[in-house]
This record gives sequence, C-alpha cells and structure tokens, in this order.
Amino acid sequence: MTKTQDLTALSVNAIRFLAMDAVEKVKSGHPGMPMAMAPLAYLLFREVMRHNPLDPTWPNRDRFVLSAGHGSMLLYAVLHLTGYDLPLEEIQRFRQWGSKTPGHPERGHTPGVEVTTGPLGQGISTAVGLALAEKKLAAEFNRPGHTVVDHYTYVLASDGDLMEGVSGEASSLAGQWGLSKLIVFWDDNRISIDGPTDLAFKEDVLLRYRAYGWQTLRVEDANDLNALRHALRLAQLDERPTLIAVRSHIGYGSPKQDSPKAHGEPLGPEAVEATRKNLGWPYPPFVVPEEVYRHMDLRTQGQAWQEAWERAMEAYAKAYPELYQELLRRLRGELPPLPEEPPAFDKPLATRAASGKVLDLLAPRMPELLGGSADLTPSNNTKAQGMEDFSPQNPTGRYLRFGVREHGMGAILNGLNLHGGYRAYGGTFLVFSDYMRPAIRLAALMGTPTVFVFTHDSIALGEDGPTHQPVEHLMGLRAMPGLWVIRPADAYETFYAWQVALRRKEGPTALVLTRQAVPLLSPEKAKGLLRGGYVLEDAEKPQGVILATGSEVHLALKAKELLGERGVGVRVVSLPCLELFEAQPEEYRKAVLPPGLPVVAVEAGASLGWERYAHRVVGLDRFGASAPYPEVYERLGFTPERVAEVLLELV
Repeated sequence: MTKTQDLTALSVNAIRFLAMDAVEKVKSGHPGMPMAMAPLAYLLFREVMRHNPLDPTWPNRDRFVLSAGHGSMLLYAVLHLTGYDLPLEEIQRFRQWGSKTPGHPERGHTPGVEVTTGPLGQGISTAVGLALAEKKLAAEFNRPGHTVVDHYTYVLASDGDLMEGVSGEASSLAGQWGLSKLIVFWDDNRISIDGPTDLAFKEDVLLRYRAYGWQTLRVEDANDLNALRHALRLAQLDERPTLIAVRSHIGYGSPKQDSPKAHGEPLGPEAVEATRKNLGWPYPPFVVPEEVYRHMDLRTQGQAWQEAWERAMEAYAKAYPELYQELLRRLRGELPPLPEEPPAFDKPLATRAASGKVLDLLAPRMPELLGGSADLTPSNNTKAQGMEDFSPQNPTGRYLRFGVREHGMGAILNGLNLHGGYRAYGGTFLVFSDYMRPAIRLAALMGTPTVFVFTHDSIALGEDGPTHQPVEHLMGLRAMPGLWVIRPADAYETFYAWQVALRRKEGPTALVLTRQAVPLLSPEKAKGLLRGGYVLEDAEKPQGVILATGSEVHLALKAKELLGERGVGVRVVSLPCLELFEAQPEEYRKAVLPPGLPVVAVEAGASLGWERYAHRVVGLDRFGASAPYPEVYERLGFTPERVAEVLLELV
C-alpha cells in the first residue's frame, strides 16, 4: 500500500469515527449510513468536487445534497476535515442547542450545507431544481471560449428517498429535461428501520430510472474507490442524469453491520470499541491524525479554483460586458426596476386572470422570472406572453411544464431559487397545496423566496364540488412559520401582491387567487396591500368593523351598504396578508382595527384562527358542495344580509 493509499484509508476512517463518536457522545443519531458511505464522501469532497471551504457560496461550485439527511454526521465530518468553518467543538456538540451540527442538515445554519434535508425524497427532488438552474444559466450566459457556468450537482440518496413519491415525480422530470450534470448515488444497503428493505421494496429501481430517461450504473462495493471513480467518469460523459447504485453495508466495520440496529441509534460502548479494533483505529474519540487534516484540507485548492473562475469572469466581462453585468445582478439576487404602478384594469376580473396580466407586465422586465404549472396553465394563468417552453432543445425557455406533479414541482422550484440566478414560481389549485406541503414547509424553513400561485381559492369554485373546494387550506398555510399568504381582493391588490412576493428575499409567498371575476377596488386604496391590511371604506363614526379577505371583501362592502341604510356606520378592512399586517407597527395595526370596536371577520374558509382579530366569524367549518358558485355561497351563508345581521348582533 502506498503512502497515498494509506492516507486515503486513514481519511475515510476519520470520517467514520467522527460520525460514530459524535452519535455515541450524545446518545442520539444515525451512525450506520456515515460509516458505510464514508468512502464516497471522501472521494467527492477530496478528489472530485470543485468547492471552496473559504467561500461556501462561490457561484460556480459543485453542489452536494445529502438527501438522506439523517446521516448528517457524514456531511459534518467531511466539511470539518476539508476546512469549512465547522470546528471540532461543533462536531462534539452534535444535536445540541445552538450548535452548527443539528440532527438533520439545515441550509444557512451550517457552512457548506446546500439544502435542508431530512424529510426523505426532498433532497433529491430539490437537487433537480439546482441542476436545472445550472443548465439554464449555462445556456443563457456561456459563450464560445467563455464557459462561466459549469458545475455538477451530486446527491446521496437512500432507499427511503427513492420510495417516496416526490422523488419519482422530480426524477421523471430530470430525465425529460436531460439534466446531464445531475449525478445521484443510491446507498443500496438493503436495510430499513423495520428490517430488510424487501419487506416493502422489491422493485427494480435501476429499471425504473432507465424508464425515466436516466443512465444507470452499479458499484458492487462502496469501499471500492476505483469502481466509484470509474462510475463517476461514465456519469460525467453521458447526456442524461445518472443514478449510481452503490452496494454498501450499514454500520460498516461494527458488530451491528447490516442490521437495523445500526441505523438510528448509537452503537453502544462495547460495539464502538469493537469497531475501533476491527478497523484498526487506535485513536480516542474525536482525535484525528494531523496528516489526515493536511491531506483533506481543501482551502488552498478551493481558493485556487475560485480565483481561476474569477479570472475567467474578468475575461468574460471584457468580451461580453452586458452579459457579465446581467449575470452578476442575477447571481446577487438584485431585482431589475419593476413597475411601481399597476396597469389600468377596466372591468371585473378574476384575480387569477389579473395575476396573468401582471406576469405579462413583469416577464419582459425580469428575465430571471421563471415559472410553470402542474398541468393547469390555462386555469392558473401562469404563462406570460412571450414565454417559451423550456426543453433540452430550447434550454433558454422560461416556462416549465411540470405535468400533474405538484409535489415535485414545489421541490424543483425551491432548488431553482436556492441555486441563484432565477426567481421561480409555480401554480396549481389551492386545494392541491396539500400535495406539495412538505416542499412549501422546507421553503419556509430555508427562507427560500419561492412564489406559490394557488388559484381556485374557495367554494366559489362551484360545480367541481367539495373535492376541489379548499376549506382548511388558508388557515393551514397561515399556520406555517415564515410563509406569507396573500389573498388579494381584486386586480389591483393582485398587482401589489406580486410586488410583495418578488421583493421578499427571505421566505416563500403563497398568492391565493379567485376563479370567479370580482369587482375592481380603487387602485390607490389597493396599495394598502403593501402593509398587509388597510381601511378600505369607513364611516364618519364607525360602530363596528367588517374584516375580510379576497372575494369576501366585496361581500363586506355590500353588507356595509345594507347597514348604512339602517343607520349603522361600518368600517370595512381588507386584510389580504396577515403576516405582513403583523409586521407593521402596533400603532398602525390599532389604527386599522381599533380595540374598542366589535369586529366580524368574513372568509370562505375555516373560521379557526380569526379569533385573533374578530369577535365573530362568518366562515366555513364544513366542506362545500357542487352547484353554481352563487348558489353555493348563498346556501352556505355567505350573503351580505347574513354578514350585516352578525354585526348587528354585536353592535
């Protein structure tokens, strides 16, 4: 064995034992996968990937996504050894309050973590978005002799990742789109928490991925670095995404190898000592030989890679100054000048249709705006005029056809936005937000500025009936920390809703839009949406407040008229975005909703949650019904007369 081979073997074991010791110290975690896949982590981070530990946000770095996020110590160990700002003390504080080494990887929390993972299937699916962004940016900006966008996305996925439906949705699209720089390693250890994977998972995974349009390869031993190197070379040469099945042994080297006991619990002191003997590791916990640190340190090499890219960018700037400035702007996430005033709308309009018209206005001014729909384009109005479909033959196209794959769409949108260079949005019906909720939640957790366009927002869907009529969804989405839910009342509020969504840099936004046409409000007053809520109409001496969102704002206005005829002065408040309203100063909020006035909230959705603002709620705590929407509204009590009556009871 040569000195290099000795160092390689020593480094691989250093990864294993850092992971094993960290789990053992806190008596919590997943040691088995890191022990099995340490050779792959070594190979990728030490030999294959171009990355810079001194600048984890270098735009042209290769990305690594640990989709099997439970094996987080594999990633933390290799980040620590290669020189990222993750000192040994943080490894020793694994899973502890305030540490940089939480139980599952969190983007923005730990240097070098690209995607927050843990919910299985999300990492590989988000990685499809990362790879798509690279392909599109390369097509837009690279020029002959000037390749400034050129990097790979590598994924380590588990059996569980490939069982989850979302990974199938996203992987199918990756094949359709020919994402050749997406390379996924499948940790084929044949063990699940319950026992052997064939208890529930006997399919031919490689055959399935070939059907998706992927290249598939197999490495028979995770410890065979030469076989892994050969598979990587083949993957990098192919025009398709690649899935490499890597046969591994969970808990490699321990007495619990190939057992479910090695998956999600510490090995125990006796097994730890036995593993040290089995693998010839004489060092005490958390001790790594200095020669391993020297061998694994990628800081100098990473800086050299980045500096070479920066020199290439300087040459690019001289050859293509306008393209250079545009690429820089987009990578920095800086918005171009956006229209400050809405277009002139001249008739009642569904807010979904108004959203389409706003996109027509935005798309020519904002080349990074990229969108799609889950096979509902004519219903969601998500395709702006002039947007061409993306395809391998037309990689600069800005419209994505996701097919009926809401969950995969959500994860891919997150990946596009995480990568940089794009602001991605996607549409479906509000009721189907349930299908993509885990991706929405991760967008909120990561602070990703994804825009989710949800149309057909209520029982006003009408004849399609209760399976398609959302009830609990608005409040369910509002319960999610970090997500802003905006339900505009008309076309003008919709314009300002897009302004809010696009100017948000930290966190996702859900735009919730009507199917049916709604009357127009005053464009000047509608600007109040920028503060989340505002007084739309008032009385000289209001005796009560009717608070509403979306289409029900117009119901509130009619109720105000009825009450005015009876001598009762009413204030009408439009509250399209609770989260934005709550961010306003207390003075403003109290001025809009004075503490001394009785308040009735009106929304065609679950009443739960409105008690924060209202004394009574005209809401919906049952499912809807199939009928023309005006009749559904009337029979379920959404009439001006009922709203007026409820306020009168309070007054």
